[in-house]
Amino acid sequence: MNDQLILKFPSSKVYKSEDFYVSESNQEAYEFINSWPKWIKRIVNIFGPSGSGKSHLISIFKNKTSCLQVNSNELSDKIFIKYKTKEALIIDNLSEKISEKILFSLWDMARKDNKYLVITSRKPITSYKFKLKDLSSRVKSSLTIGIKLPSDDLISVIIAKNFSDKQIKVEKKHIDYIIKRIDRSYEKISQFILTLDKYSLKKGSPFSLKLIKEVLKMI
Repeated sequence: MNDQLILKFPSSKVYKSEDFYVSESNQEAYEFINSWPKWIKRIVNIFGPSGSGKSHLISIFKNKTSCLQVNSNELSDKIFIKYKTKEALIIDNLSEKISEKILFSLWDMARKDNKYLVITSRKPITSYKFKLKDLSSRVKSSLTIGIKLPSDDLISVIIAKNFSDKQIKVEKKHIDYIIKRIDRSYEKISQFILTLDKYSLKKGSPFSLKLIKEVLKMI
């Protein structure tokens, strides 16, 4: 297995660079974010399914420079004044309903003022069917970096390591059982492990398959 691990998965929404699991599915995006400010392009689209780690990467980037973060559905003309005072703008969850005129103007502002623009989305921005021709032209030349959900091997390692950190002995058959029934996302894996730990302490029950089944129904 070629997956590389970097310490523990975070137990809260306070994401840290050293808490990020690096694997083949997210290595390009992780290395790009950490290479700032030596980016080959100042405008980048990071895309991937929900739970793939986009929010964690964005949090890492926000610790590197002054950023303004906004959901694409909340964009308005007020954003330009706020963007002027920041070095980077992060547009989260790109929507098909986004104001194309505002997005195009922000794109041009980033280029002319040498600012950074990071756009997150579930699919590559190049696949969006924008009506504004000038925007479509800009998008085609943008840098897009994709992230995939973790592989079974990586999920297995994450779960095993978290159990090991808590000094819980777990059999491979239990891990295989969890993998087949848990959503393939970093958030769900983290939620499952935290819930299992708290639930077992609350019940005072030893680790067992029965306990696993009960917690899987909770999340």
